[in-house]
Amino acid sequence: MALRRTFRVMLALSPLLVAMACVPNPPKAAVTDVSAPQPRTATYTCADGVRMTIENLGTSVRVVGPDGASEDMLASPANQNSRYEQAHDAIVIDGREALVMKAGSTPVTCKR
Repeated sequence: MALRRTFRVMLALSPLLVAMACVPNPPKAAVTDVSAPQPRTATYTCADGVRMTIENLGTSVRVVGPDGASEDMLASPANQNSRYEQAHDAIVIDGREALVMKAGSTPVTCKR
């Protein structure tokens, strides 16, 4: 009796298995490892065309603008390594992108 039931279930599922075999596998999306640590020094090109260099100092970063002026920003909160701030300026680093926020200006996305 159990063998007959198993045979009927297999007959009912066989068209489904054949249909699944005919469907091509979708392409796998590229995966970027965003958990990888930031490089010690990286150059970013921003959406507004400005280039800047970010030097990772551990608990802070040094941001050097195109004019050579630098600004040190502390991690905020202190126990993480992606958000930094100094006074009214901030930067958020996420993988290969950095969101730069300056007081009185629209936030700008930059990529390395």
